[in-house]
Amino acid sequence: MGFLQLLKSQFLCHLIICYVFLVSGLIINLLQLCTLPVWLVSKQLARRINIRLAYCISSQMVATLEWWSGTECTLYTDPKSYPLYGKENAIVVLNHSFEIDFLCGWTFCERFGVLGSSKVLAKKQLAYVPIIGWMWYFLEIVFCKRKWEEDRRTVNESLQKLRDYPENFWFLLYCEGTRFTPKKHQVSMQVAESKGLPKLKYHLLPRTKGFWVTVQSLRGTAAAVYDSTLNFRNNEMPTLLGLLNGKKYHADLYVRRIPLELIPEDEKECAEWLHKLYQEKDSFQEHYAKTGRFPGPIMSPPRRPWSLINWLFWSCLLLYPLGLLLTQLISSGSVFTIVASVAVCSAASLGVRWMIGQTEIKRASNYGNKEISLNNN
Repeated sequence: MGFLQLLKSQFLCHLIICYVFLVSGLIINLLQLCTLPVWLVSKQLARRINIRLAYCISSQMVATLEWWSGTECTLYTDPKSYPLYGKENAIVVLNHSFEIDFLCGWTFCERFGVLGSSKVLAKKQLAYVPIIGWMWYFLEIVFCKRKWEEDRRTVNESLQKLRDYPENFWFLLYCEGTRFTPKKHQVSMQVAESKGLPKLKYHLLPRTKGFWVTVQSLRGTAAAVYDSTLNFRNNEMPTLLGLLNGKKYHADLYVRRIPLELIPEDEKECAEWLHKLYQEKDSFQEHYAKTGRFPGPIMSPPRRPWSLINWLFWSCLLLYPLGLLLTQLISSGSVFTIVASVAVCSAASLGVRWMIGQTEIKRASNYGNKEISLNNN
């Protein structure tokens, strides 16, 4: 292990990274709150401001993957589709099998210049979580309660509001509804068998109703669906803690651009189309397992420096006053202030460990563990 790798594995470095992220995130949330009056004057200006403020938060996580850990990301795609990425609105269908798959999705958003404006379908509870949840609120992210009758109207109304969005965006969608685990896969395949659907080896049964509503709501706004299949070389299962420790991974992403007009408008036909899509995704994963690569040519975009520049800016802005404060506390010689400082750092370290733990697969939600919930397709 080299000196730099040893340095990256130290918890103090992790604490500094998380300190910068947390404090800068709260500052940016406050700035987003200050844009509320702007919405009354110019909705489009407020949207553009919030896109850039959101970039300041999400790009820090991308910088951790690209610049801190040095993780490489390879894109397999059609050369004819490649020039369109980042220049049109799109629905991105992702598999949900890894702890950092969302971060890999963000990384490709960053490389095509749509990270700040990217959208997701998120649980309603996340809207109340500081930093990421509040950032998403001002980005007009679609929040759902996982209750279909309520979500159908909510998702449709939220997506309709994006028709006049001022910049290109990607709507990232996990059609499986929850992260892949062996238990959920077993239940999912029981449902597939009961419905006479082909079994999947690497995916859960997709939830078709949410996909159909998304496609119908974004017709005329989004140009295509980007079918995206992610895997990691050498059968690695990357973690956020691994990234913070500076461990380098190699992600491979296979993307197919499917024009939206090729997707059936009828709900039943759209459901059949999506099930077929996931059977194809399964075959791509099988090909990857056998050959170590996805089919098609490599058209990987280079990483951009802006995420690193953004992180360095916030680090310089926030670490300097922190250093002065710590110096004053230590030089004061007060036992109380020193004990208080140690207590604050300990609490912060526990908070960091808790946040990292929430990304672990074993901490995934129970959504999808019961057959009755998977029957709701």
